[in-house]
Amino acid sequence: MKVISDARLNNKRALMRVDFNVPLDKATLKVTDDKRIREAIPSIQHILDQGGSVVLVSHLGRPKSGHEDKYSLRHTLDTIRNYIKGEVLFGGDCIGEEAFTLSKNLQPGQVLVLENVRFYSEEEKGDRAFAEKLSRHGDIYVNDAFGTAHRAHASTTIVAEFFPEEKYAGFLLAKEIEMAEKVVENSVHPVTAIMGGAKVSDKILIIERLLDKIDYLLIGGGMAYTFLRARGYKTGTSLVEGDKIAVAAQLIKDARAKNVTILLPIDSVVADKFAEDAATRIAQSTDMPDDMMGLDIGPQTFEAFFDTIMDSKTILWNGPMGVFEMEKFAAGTNAVAQAVVKATENGAFSLIGGGDSAAAVAKAGLESKVSYVSTGGGALLEFLEGKTLPGIAALG
Repeated sequence: MKVISDARLNNKRALMRVDFNVPLDKATLKVTDDKRIREAIPSIQHILDQGGSVVLVSHLGRPKSGHEDKYSLRHTLDTIRNYIKGEVLFGGDCIGEEAFTLSKNLQPGQVLVLENVRFYSEEEKGDRAFAEKLSRHGDIYVNDAFGTAHRAHASTTIVAEFFPEEKYAGFLLAKEIEMAEKVVENSVHPVTAIMGGAKVSDKILIIERLLDKIDYLLIGGGMAYTFLRARGYKTGTSLVEGDKIAVAAQLIKDARAKNVTILLPIDSVVADKFAEDAATRIAQSTDMPDDMMGLDIGPQTFEAFFDTIMDSKTILWNGPMGVFEMEKFAAGTNAVAQAVVKATENGAFSLIGGGDSAAAVAKAGLESKVSYVSTGGGALLEFLEGKTLPGIAALG
């Protein structure tokens, strides 16, 4: 796989797939979190500095049928212009005549932003004719959208076919691969994986693969209660995937066979309902109330997790420890975030795995204090599961 630092860029138009699927304020439609835009800037600026121009293609949200203004990429223009030194133009319809005229006449140092490719159903279908039209916007193709690399869509995968000798990974995509491989291929032991979130079903494949790579597996979040049920504990009204209890039991058995230590909650913050104003208390996992649900790890659990995290040299964290969106159930997630930061300060490599974990770290203002925060939730999980990501394979 070639990276854009390998490319000759002078007087070239780079069609660059980026992941500008950023959150917008519902009232003002202003960007509320520009991390994904910021992360793409080094690749864009490199092309401009080398005498090239850039045509940016991205999706935003999940439009259902054609153009929807709330999903227009024009709402990202002010943010993009804050970071780009060159002139930033907007092409409107990604395969419209105006867009083709602008891209054809693009000058070195200029950036053209195309409209949301998902306004066309052909994008998600991986339509080849649609990809061919997109390819007309560039002399070379660059994929810097790790967050969508697991999708075989027209702009992430199929379009690369039209640039057989001139397709490259951007700096962000290359960095994401490098960081993920530090966990699964080049890790320093002891290696700890911290897994949270609601469902075991979302994490089965990654846990299965990681059991050959890790020394410790710390499990929190809603998924922990399926594992606790597999160990024979009562779980009250906590979230449990009944059809995954046997799977959890098998994972526990496999971990034991591979000398991987699994740590499950010793205690939990339990509540009488799923709400911010719920009545709460701390309950031991051996004595879970029948009429209450676990919504966060408890203090004894965190102490056990903390000791393991501090002993680790490589840490992967994917998924919150509780319902961190509610302040009452955010303590466990915040405490784990602080522990990962402390371990990083002590020399550990820490990879935060996108999605809710990234949001929790960002909310706590700790992004710069861990080794790397991935921009890809589902893409990172699939990469760590050992799957071939079509967006990456297309660059090979």
